[in-house]
Amino acid sequence: MSSLNLVPAILIGAFVVIRVIGKQVVGAPVTQRSLVLMPAILVAIGLFSASTAMSTASAGELGFFAVDVLLLIGLGAARGASTRLSIRDGGLYQKGSPLTLVLWLSTIAVRVGAGFLAAALGVSGTLTTASMLLTFGLSIGVQNLMVFYRAQQLRMPLAARRA
Repeated sequence: MSSLNLVPAILIGAFVVIRVIGKQVVGAPVTQRSLVLMPAILVAIGLFSASTAMSTASAGELGFFAVDVLLLIGLGAARGASTRLSIRDGGLYQKGSPLTLVLWLSTIAVRVGAGFLAAALGVSGTLTTASMLLTFGLSIGVQNLMVFYRAQQLRMPLAARRA
């Protein structure tokens, strides 16, 4: 990913993370759209950004990417498990707990740390930065899957629409 493409990717990533964390701190209704839309957009853009980088990545960089993805998926599942679920106005409502916020900060630290560690180990290349939106999309998607799974287990219906 060129430096010209890196700045918009970082800005988009920062906007998404701030928006997602903000909604989780304040709380928000959970609709089918809210579960799917953001992660789908991030994964689609991320796949587009990372596709070229993946074809030229070294085996070490691909291995490092796989470990990064696994860690971020695990953190997404943990965030989903730590989110408080309730019913408001007849539909599912989620609000992050203090642990959810700590897990978000850990997610950001892992992603940033992965870039520095990859560089220190000599396995950093364009995939490390090009995959940023993809990895955040996967992590948020797994978080949302966990929220949906828990809501189904508790027989809590999704909200009809966002307030």
